[in-house]
Amino acid sequence: MTRISLTVDGTLYEDDVEPRLLLVHYLRDHLGLTGTPVGCDTSNCGACTVDLDGDSVKSCTVLAVQADGSEVTTIQGLASDAEWHPLQTAFHQQHALQCGYCTPGMIMAARDLLKENPDPSPEEIRIGLEGNLCRCTGYQNIVRAVLAAAAEQRRRAAPTPGVEAETTGAAPADRAPAAPTTPARAGREAPV
Repeated sequence: MTRISLTVDGTLYEDDVEPRLLLVHYLRDHLGLTGTPVGCDTSNCGACTVDLDGDSVKSCTVLAVQADGSEVTTIQGLASDAEWHPLQTAFHQQHALQCGYCTPGMIMAARDLLKENPDPSPEEIRIGLEGNLCRCTGYQNIVRAVLAAAAEQRRRAAPTPGVEAETTGAAPADRAPAAPTTPARAGREAPV
C-alpha cells in the first residue's frame, strides 16, 4: 500500500492505496464520486475524463499514486453554490446527451478546450473532442452545446457597461461598445 494525498473537488483526501489502482477507480470506489464513469477501460472513449492539475486526462490511464499531491476536478466539482457550470447548462438546454454516459467526459474535455480557445469554431470543437466518443452519435447537439457555453462564458467575461466609467470616471461616450450578448455561432448548423 502507498499513502497518497490529493485534493478532489476542493476536498483534501489522504488514503492508502494499492500502487496498481487507477485514478478512476479511486474516485469512484474510494471516494464515492460516481459522476465519473468507467467507459471502455482502454482509454478510447474518454467517458472518465477529469481535470488533473489544469489539464484534462482520461482517469483510466492514470494511476492514483501518480496523482499524489495533485488537484483533481471531476464533473461533480464543476457546479458551485448549486449553480451549474455554463457547459452543464448548455448540455441540458441543447439536448446534448442521449444516454448520457459520455456526458461527464465530454463536458470535462470541452472545459479544457474552452480554456485554450474561448471562441472555437464547430470544426475546432470536433477536433478538440475527438478523444471522446458518443456511442449514441449525438455529436451535433454536443457541438451546439459547446458553442453555446463558449458564448455564455465570453458574455460573462465581457466588461459590464457602466462599470468602467464608475471606476475610472470615463464618460459613457468614451466607452467601447459592449460585446454582443447573443451567442455568435449558437444555432448555426454545423456539418457532422
